[in-house]
Amino acid sequence: MDLLADNTLALLARGYAWAPGLRRRHADSPAVPTRLMGRPAVLLHGPAAVDFFYDERHVLRHGALPGPVLDTLFGRGAVHTLDGETHRVRKELFTTRLMTPEGVDALGRLAREHWLRTVDGLRGRRAVLFDEMAVALAGAVCEWSGVPFADGPTTRRLAEDCVAMVDGFATPGPRHVKARRARSRQEAGFTRLIGDVRRGTADSRPSGAPTVLEAVAGHRDADGSPLDLHTAAVELLNVLRPTVAITWFTAFAAHALHRFPEVREELRADDGPYARAFAHEVRRCYPFVPFVGGLAARDLRFDGQDVPEGTLVLLDVPGHHRDPGLWPEPDRFDPRRFLGREPGPGELIPQGGGDARTGHRCPGEDITVHTLATLAAVLADLELDMPEQDLGIPVRRIPTRPRSGVVVRIPTRLPA
Repeated sequence: MDLLADNTLALLARGYAWAPGLRRRHADSPAVPTRLMGRPAVLLHGPAAVDFFYDERHVLRHGALPGPVLDTLFGRGAVHTLDGETHRVRKELFTTRLMTPEGVDALGRLAREHWLRTVDGLRGRRAVLFDEMAVALAGAVCEWSGVPFADGPTTRRLAEDCVAMVDGFATPGPRHVKARRARSRQEAGFTRLIGDVRRGTADSRPSGAPTVLEAVAGHRDADGSPLDLHTAAVELLNVLRPTVAITWFTAFAAHALHRFPEVREELRADDGPYARAFAHEVRRCYPFVPFVGGLAARDLRFDGQDVPEGTLVLLDVPGHHRDPGLWPEPDRFDPRRFLGREPGPGELIPQGGGDARTGHRCPGEDITVHTLATLAAVLADLELDMPEQDLGIPVRRIPTRPRSGVVVRIPTRLPA
């Protein structure tokens, strides 16, 4: 493995096509050795690879994420960098808030309300759906989590900064610099807010139960110690930022509704099970995560390939979702493939695989699916006009989105 050429530049040049292309050059092997960022790596693929990757006896997260990703996307000291009991205790902070049916429903309802309020204020005008949806989602998650601003310029700044953190994590240059500045700005603001909450001087709203903000401020780790102010701010952002990032999926949903009008009609007729199936199919068909990574916990072997301790282990996500061995007609957009069933833990993995409560699968996945289904149903009903524009989705750009951001013309009269 040490003699392999480094693939970092190829990854930056090819984006989402890199992992599937590398596998094709190796006869679609489930385990392909390579190098990234000067270190030995192995690219894994397939259901068995998902099980292997999400087994903590095999793959660890601590030390796996490079500094530029921590300084933009996740933040230093985030739950994503932990393993074992420390990870499980920290993750309870999220699972007890993000995975309850009541919490999921409440955030979905607020997202719908904030989006409809946004649309109402844009009657008769053109708007970029991606940008305006980000602001609506920022307002909704602030209100839901107890952060004491849910409207106005501060919320727009939060939305723009959360988008920047996601948009610049996987690229050098101006987007990355913007992402670092956005994270620094928001971490500083939320560090002050957490301090105010602990001192009892923060603005608060009447509530019968602790808000997400209060829960983060009061959380204690596995050793019984409270989070330091900076880490608490990081973890609060790890509730807000992923919620705002749903704007990528809503732009993809609008793209799908435009390309497949028959799907729009089905969604109008069924905003329940079909809407959820539609959300799953959007997450399968449209690329977001290029791969997920960790470090080999010890000397391992997968599908005949030696994986020495410390090797960077990568799981191919886009290739998994387009594998004809897993998905009949994988290039066809068909929400009905998910009707009447939920995908298994190793089947649909845009937000990770395995157990969401104890493992490294994203605890906010239920929120993503429910919120996307809710907003997709609203988009189907609104009949937003889409003028001529470039709706191409560049596979070399990570994270990608429709080039135009999905420009829409808001009608003067909206459905009741």
